[in-house]
Amino acid sequence: MKIKELIIIFFLGFGLIFVPSCKNKKTEITPEIASSDEALFNLGEKYLKKDPEKARLYLRQLIDSFPKSFYAQRAKLAIADSFFKKGDEGNLILAASEYREFISLYPFSPSAPYAQYQIAMTYFKKKLKPGRDQTKTIEALNEFKKVINNYPLSEEAKDSRNKIKECEESLAEHTFSIGEYYYKAKAYKAAVNRLTEILTNYPEYAKMESVYFLLGDSYYRWGKSEEGIPYFRKLISDYPRTKLAREAQEILEEIEKQEKDKK
Repeated sequence: MKIKELIIIFFLGFGLIFVPSCKNKKTEITPEIASSDEALFNLGEKYLKKDPEKARLYLRQLIDSFPKSFYAQRAKLAIADSFFKKGDEGNLILAASEYREFISLYPFSPSAPYAQYQIAMTYFKKKLKPGRDQTKTIEALNEFKKVINNYPLSEEAKDSRNKIKECEESLAEHTFSIGEYYYKAKAYKAAVNRLTEILTNYPEYAKMESVYFLLGDSYYRWGKSEEGIPYFRKLISDYPRTKLAREAQEILEEIEKQEKDKK
């Protein structure tokens, strides 16, 4: 091979090394765009669906350059929402962080209730079914309560009340499953402790008739019939047409008979 050909090959290879890759092309922000908060926001909004990462570059530039702008608030929420929409564990964590920062930066913003509600939803979307770890359910419940306490007149407060009921129902069902397990294992003291938690913390639980029955029957089988009687009577009074009410009535009659035999 001739020297001239070697030189050409060398320079061609050298040039290829320094050709910028299309995949690594950076977002260009011209001076004209950078000088306008609205222009930056519009560009960010434009790319949110098809290229969220590129959109966030424009939106973060807006926040850094115009922190007191109305568009800065919208940009911060847009960034948080872009993470939230992804829905996976990592992105929900990032979303919660962005929403918290929004509240910290703009505590009196009309969108603050929305940000707090969204924080709660990042946990709510990750909560597990009763019978599994309820940490996320508890965290969601606490965050929804913040919406009601901090923004009681907001639309988000109304939605939070419904979500709180869902969280409490899940937690009550989880507690009930543990109490029922102890009951079936004849660990009646442990069953009573768990089931009593439902009366204290989740009085609107949908299966309250089952709670009353298991409490009454746990005391009865534990040899403490007198302590179980109020729960049987409550069951019969509040749910008179149920099968459990009939069973409770039969046990009460048995307790009365035992008391008479003692005399």
